[in-house]
Amino acid sequence: MNRWTFAAALIAFSIPALSAHADDYPSRPIHAIASQGPGGLSDLFMRALGDQLGPMLNTSIVVEDHAGADGTVGAKACAAATPDGYTICIITDQALVINPFLPDADFDPAKTLVPIARPYYLTQMFAVSTSLGVKTFPELAALIKSKPGTFNYMAASLSKVAFMQSFNEKNGTDVVRLPFKGGGDAVNAMLNGSTQIAIFGIGNLISYIQDGKIIGLAIDGDERSPLDPSIPTFKEAGYTQHISATFFGIMAPAGTPLPIIEKLNKAIVAVESKPDFQKRFLISRGLSPNLESAEQFAKELVADRVEGLSVVKASGLYPDVK
Repeated sequence: MNRWTFAAALIAFSIPALSAHADDYPSRPIHAIASQGPGGLSDLFMRALGDQLGPMLNTSIVVEDHAGADGTVGAKACAAATPDGYTICIITDQALVINPFLPDADFDPAKTLVPIARPYYLTQMFAVSTSLGVKTFPELAALIKSKPGTFNYMAASLSKVAFMQSFNEKNGTDVVRLPFKGGGDAVNAMLNGSTQIAIFGIGNLISYIQDGKIIGLAIDGDERSPLDPSIPTFKEAGYTQHISATFFGIMAPAGTPLPIIEKLNKAIVAVESKPDFQKRFLISRGLSPNLESAEQFAKELVADRVEGLSVVKASGLYPDVK
């Protein structure tokens, strides 16, 4: 038997072996790493998903929180696990497509993780304190220019930092970025007046909008949010340039067998396709359900990473990144 015949035989043997492995999978609990702390979106979503995904797969989903470094701590823990399908993780877009291009990056998820599913996009909102008395971007820009050196903002992702950089350049304003420690801190800062502007998940802000304490000037995405259809999209508000979407990805260690990846994807999509699950755990939190295949997610991640590099450059925070 020459080497080519042997290779063909080996491939023919391995394909049914992998299929059989997927048929038997899972035979024990699956550990799911959430890249945020308790109460964070990834933690809450993975626990809700696990409650339904576990019975569907005849096992249990054990959620573990590994927070830190904008999701990279969780991503590293996931990548270090055995690639057998018994460790998965839900990771922020920041860790997947932006952090790898930062100057001090020491982790490449493109080489160490494989995509299972992109369960949702997070609708982010540009919000201002009601005390400012503005309802549009032109009004906000005029106010900031009339009081230079007095306004600041918080943003949950570097893509929105890049937007604020563009906003300042377009309007000749000088809004300063403050460190973002979490949605709760940003809301409190807006309510006590120490921060006037914030860009992060609409789910964190909707109750304050309804109470009249915060005003939403725009949201990202192509459609208005069902949580408050009166808030326009960025394009409707006059910002027609592309604004990177915020998402979370469910991943596995590189080397996890493809049949297991596909089995997990189909099960996740099946759970997410349920109207009640969408309403309770996604739409009500400002999340847009996404039901794409693992293969489609993998293809789109390639383009997302190219865009991630452009976001790092556009943020103005890393002049050495070329």
